[in-house]
Amino acid sequence: MKKGKTEKLIGFKTSKVHYGTVDSKNFKSLYLNIQTWVEPKKDSENWTRVVSNVSRAIKHSIYNRLDQNLFNQNFIVDLDLRTSGIQVKKKSFMNLEITLFLNDEIDFKSLILKKELKKLTKDIYSDVLINHEYFKFYLTKQGNSKPQKIKTENI
Repeated sequence: MKKGKTEKLIGFKTSKVHYGTVDSKNFKSLYLNIQTWVEPKKDSENWTRVVSNVSRAIKHSIYNRLDQNLFNQNFIVDLDLRTSGIQVKKKSFMNLEITLFLNDEIDFKSLILKKELKKLTKDIYSDVLINHEYFKFYLTKQGNSKPQKIKTENI
């Protein structure tokens, strides 16, 4: 029996954003998933420290902006960005999963829930990701541009 549900949030140019739950029948928690590609702007001697600072900044952003009426103040942030392969001029995949716990029962498809999650994602973008000192963010590994069509002539 399938209990999980997922929904896409649109409006973000540099990442894929989804939210969902593993149990929609007993809906008490949900996850917000942000997937993007990152490219370093400059080199660092300690990428582990840089990534942990990004994670910490995301936690602070969520804590300061989370709607206490809708969500419990406890949440889990799981930032997956492999520090071993980070190099300048090379994109790396980043997966950010935030687990939020609901205070009261609410419908999964609720517009209030969707608006609040979109607002929270925008806050994370504005506080942490947009003008980050070390990273630039892309929707795809090739960048945000679509493949260019090459015109050929028939001989």
